Amino acid sequence: MRLTAVVLLISCLPTAGAQTFGDADPLFRSDEVLALHIAAPLTTLMEERPDEEELAGTARWNAADGSLVTVAVDIRTRGNYRRQRDVCPFAPLRLDFRKSEVEGTLFDAQDKLKLVTHCKNDSRRNQQFLLREYLVYRMFNTLSDLSYRVRLLEITWENTEDPRSNFVAPGILIESDERLAKRVGLPPSTLERTTADTLDPAYTNLAAIFHYFIGNTDFSPMAGPAGDTCCHNSTLFGPDGGPYFPVPYDFDMSGMVNTDYASPNPRFGIRDVQTRLYRGRCAHIDYTAQSLALFREHEAELYAWIDYLDALASWPRKDMRGFMDKFFRTIGDPDDVQKQIVDRCVE
Repeated sequence: MRLTAVVLLISCLPTAGAQTFGDADPLFRSDEVLALHIAAPLTTLMEERPDEEELAGTARWNAADGSLVTVAVDIRTRGNYRRQRDVCPFAPLRLDFRKSEVEGTLFDAQDKLKLVTHCKNDSRRNQQFLLREYLVYRMFNTLSDLSYRVRLLEITWENTEDPRSNFVAPGILIESDERLAKRVGLPPSTLERTTADTLDPAYTNLAAIFHYFIGNTDFSPMAGPAGDTCCHNSTLFGPDGGPYFPVPYDFDMSGMVNTDYASPNPRFGIRDVQTRLYRGRCAHIDYTAQSLALFREHEAELYAWIDYLDALASWPRKDMRGFMDKFFRTIGDPDDVQKQIVDRCVE
């Protein structure tokens, strides 16, 4: 699938929230698919999967005036689950640019960027999963400015160790913690864990409802892996002592993305990732009505993301729409809201 031929009809969808923050960097202001060429020793990267050592490569793209920009980039693999070889033959990556080299370009001010990749080579189905995850990020952008901005890519991968294995696939660049912090004026926290009373209640409830909306239980706003900074698939932003804002990321285990490797944690007792289970905290439950009102207000924009992304095939479009329909039916019934959300909150 050639993403350069895709026309994204969505542009500048409004974002909601009580506060408006600064503009995103130029890289994340556009919804156009960015054609990016990356040359790197892919064989070594995917065989050794280094999570500290960076391997040298280059990235190039066409500037707005049509000129070709080429810069050096250091690359390593990243992540936990998707980094496992038996899960994703093509691991997620981190791109490390030299700020001095990208100054004045589309990548101005960028340094270390997470790159979400397609997981399995030559798999159109896996490319669709990636597009679905991109749309989930954009849906949360619609609900809150305090969210990671993303840029959809069409990547031409050049394997400098084996030119016969070159290929084209989509990818997603994710705004860095550093640039998000600058945009919203909140520093990233270095805490390993926190408690519900330190979290901003309105925002944390909105994030919890969003996780329910996308059918995601693979997150925690209060703790992460042992020895790592908080939190699991959420990053805390806020001053020392709080209030902290747990900004969510990594949605591949959600029912809205519905990857072929996704499965719920057995301790939750649900059959699959498209079985919704509310995992929000009771400490923030009083903000449920406010959060649901925001979803109702922006219902059309949320549906618009799947309606106007032409690269999305008909089967994932139908699946996502049906999954969203169930959510909006639930929140349209006060009894269902009580049973499925309020009564299910976590102490």
